[in-house]
Amino acid sequence: MQLRRLGKTGLQVSVIGFGGIPIQRVSYNQAAKVVEAAVAGGINFIDTARAYTDSESKLGDIIGDYRNKLIIATKSMARSKQDMIRDIDISLKELKTDFIDLYQLHNVKDEGSLEKVLAPGGALEALQDAKNCGKLRFIGVTGHIPDILVKAIRTGCFDTVQVPFNPVETAALDELLPLACEMNIGTIAMKPFAGGAFKNKAACLKFILNNGLTTTIPGMDEVSQVAENITAGQADFILSGEEKNLLAEEMELLGRKFCRRCEYCQPCPRGIDIPTIFLLEAYWTRYGLKKWAVERYQPMPAKISDCIDCGECEEKCPYSLPIREMLKEAGFHLKK
Repeated sequence: MQLRRLGKTGLQVSVIGFGGIPIQRVSYNQAAKVVEAAVAGGINFIDTARAYTDSESKLGDIIGDYRNKLIIATKSMARSKQDMIRDIDISLKELKTDFIDLYQLHNVKDEGSLEKVLAPGGALEALQDAKNCGKLRFIGVTGHIPDILVKAIRTGCFDTVQVPFNPVETAALDELLPLACEMNIGTIAMKPFAGGAFKNKAACLKFILNNGLTTTIPGMDEVSQVAENITAGQADFILSGEEKNLLAEEMELLGRKFCRRCEYCQPCPRGIDIPTIFLLEAYWTRYGLKKWAVERYQPMPAKISDCIDCGECEEKCPYSLPIREMLKEAGFHLKK
């Protein structure tokens, strides 16, 4: 497994990391087999989150014997200092570790969220305090909107940045990734297969790593998936002509109904959070996390049924997606 330096952290991380979302849906025994296969194959970067139900606790029970070989990352949606203090302590307990290598502000999606975590009494203060007392080593930020992440890393407060990156989601190439390189910030590619939309996984991983990101974190819940991903991390990252053609074909198929979460459709006049709904539907249809997705959809203040079919979102979408049609399809899944 090839290693790369995670920016100014100096940590040497495997180019293929372990995404902790899918192990929510499998038994502890299955999760243990998958994680153990990953570690045996040279994967040393493990990414999870407070929001991933029992992912942290499963990993905590599994990684004890390997802790000194691993670089553990987790993240929290907390925005206030007190909430983040609570979540850091829960993460330490669930992961059964004295320290966490990388703790990230999770899904900072707009300027309001960024201002809140950076303000006095915000979540960043808790992370800095925890770093000073040895509970964590480095601080990162994650999100789906490159422009917001650019503003975040320009503050100089972060060691890493995590963003969706795959053959159909490349907006980070415009400014975020060049800036991260200039500032020596580690880059982590999430959603390497576009939420399971791409089937040519080895080609996707090559594409990502050939574009210079430090590491990518495909989710895995089968040993066979681990083996496939590890093989991709051991080879060169140059795409063959055939692989380029396969990716181009898949991108063509995805183009008409694939939300890149650019948020140009926002705000909806009815308050519907369209990108989040499409993200939850992807968890329902592609990750198999049906209950988890529905549980997160139900508390949303504006539902798909609130749509008045005005079409304003479609007028603003730079990809000309049939958003109203896609919302109806998402509603069919998320109301179950």
